[in-house]
Amino acid sequence: MTDHTTRLDHVVLWVRDPVAAAEFYATAVGLEPLRVTGFVAGEVSFPSVRVNEETILDLAPLTMAERMTMLPGAPESAGHPVNHVCLSLPSDAFDALRARLREHDVPVSEIAHDSYGARGTARRSFYFRDPDGNVFEARHYA
Repeated sequence: MTDHTTRLDHVVLWVRDPVAAAEFYATAVGLEPLRVTGFVAGEVSFPSVRVNEETILDLAPLTMAERMTMLPGAPESAGHPVNHVCLSLPSDAFDALRARLREHDVPVSEIAHDSYGARGTARRSFYFRDPDGNVFEARHYA
């Protein structure tokens, strides 16, 4: 990629079981799992899932918290999910995600309309939680 504009590269989510989290994101959310085999083999510290060609979610095990020494207080962030992460999808993928989540018995919120986001006003959105309590919003723009 040669475009050097600012972009979201990754979000790190604290999870109890990274393999189970990767399975959830693959089957219920439809994201591509990455490095799961390497994690299971002890070759990498955590697996990830791909959101799009340039953004991933890292699934960090809570046991990694004690090694988070890049800033004072960083280890204490374990178990404190962000408020929410928003996934922007095309309309058909939005509908497919909602159906897949329901098939996996994942509770979803009611659909909201005309909420503001990075690309303006989204036509529809809804929220759901992953198995570790992290909140996600799914939306699509007109």
